Amino acid sequence: MRYDVLTIFPEFFASVFSVGLISKAIEKGLIAINTHNIRDYSVSSNKSVDDRPYGGGSGMVLKPAPIVAALKEVKNQDMRSKTVLLSPSGEVFNDRIAMKLAEYDQLVFICGRYEGVDERIKDYYVDLDLSVGDYILSGGEYAAISIIDAVSRYIPNFLGNEYSNIEESFRNNLLEYPQYTRPEEFEGYKVPDVLLSGNHSEIKKWRRRKQIAATLKKRDDLIDRSKLNIDEIKELDTYKNQESKKFRLYIALIHYPVYNKRLEIVKTSFTNIDVLDIARASRTFGIKGFYLVHPVEEQKQLIKRVLDHWTEGKGYNYNSSRRESLEDVYLSDSLEDTISEIERIEGLRPKVIATDARYSNNMIGYDELKNKLQTDEYPYLILFGTGYGLSKEVIMGSDYILKPITGNNEYNHLSVRSAASIILDRLCSLKN
Repeated sequence: MRYDVLTIFPEFFASVFSVGLISKAIEKGLIAINTHNIRDYSVSSNKSVDDRPYGGGSGMVLKPAPIVAALKEVKNQDMRSKTVLLSPSGEVFNDRIAMKLAEYDQLVFICGRYEGVDERIKDYYVDLDLSVGDYILSGGEYAAISIIDAVSRYIPNFLGNEYSNIEESFRNNLLEYPQYTRPEEFEGYKVPDVLLSGNHSEIKKWRRRKQIAATLKKRDDLIDRSKLNIDEIKELDTYKNQESKKFRLYIALIHYPVYNKRLEIVKTSFTNIDVLDIARASRTFGIKGFYLVHPVEEQKQLIKRVLDHWTEGKGYNYNSSRRESLEDVYLSDSLEDTISEIERIEGLRPKVIATDARYSNNMIGYDELKNKLQTDEYPYLILFGTGYGLSKEVIMGSDYILKPITGNNEYNHLSVRSAASIILDRLCSLKN
């Protein structure tokens, strides 16, 4: 593999690649790393490579001419070559991309600096735009070092042990299992007994379980791509159940105050299918309580008869899963009563999240809210409106407004039970 790095600081790489596996691979001829100073390709008298951005703004932008001149000289037309721009706006680099890049004969890296490079470089001279994460670096040189190291590990004979790459983190879309070495006990902390047993079959099972548990806890997005057998999937369900109990999340289906089609404040009637379907979604995603909010006693008595049918009456033995889904369903006179009840249970007043199919300012996204659910000390209550949605008063009185669910066109009229299921999946789902 031949790496060619276009940079305004070629000296940056001298010490980094002079140690470790990279230096050994260079000595063996497995890889070659060449740095090229972009300033050498500038035709200006002062070797300038940047200029002010058109349209105004702070900072400077790398000009296209020196970069293109360097590319034309560096790229080897007889090699399978790929040109990679390193910038914050690129696709996030991962192990899958590293494996693909290792299949090429030459990789040419353009190290972005300042406010970036002229957009025409991205549009017409680059094959791949990469970032190493959602943070800002001083320049693409830092990213180039990481990517060169990660890609090189997939080059044959780069690693001394041919099995090293097979068991490392991300290779099978699972994080690495815990590692221990001597002494057996350190400051009162002992090595797990299974690792001292000499039973290699049990050690292998233990390590695999630890990989799955760690991946679910730290990078549940990877679980979706991992290949698990039936027993591992069952064990994963156990881990997921344990993790879901950490969510202090409640939901409420509001029947007043909500809008009708003419945007008048009304009281809506209970609908069996909404109650039963949202209850099943609530149970599936480990919601601590599902509150049905209605001020009218007759309506509450009506829905209570439905709930009693499935939890105590003839439906009790007929459909055990439905009975189970209704175990944490409660009736409430008002939203304030619901909030007070949750505060009594949790010891803290819950943060209230309104849902709305309409856009408004200062809405919260799903990833941000999910992070709050996982890390915040407060319990949370999500409000779902019946009819034509929650009243403005309820929405504006909430701590956050969740962004609407959108599809691939302008149509945006999901039923409340469909919207609730999608929202709970986005916020609470641990991938399987």
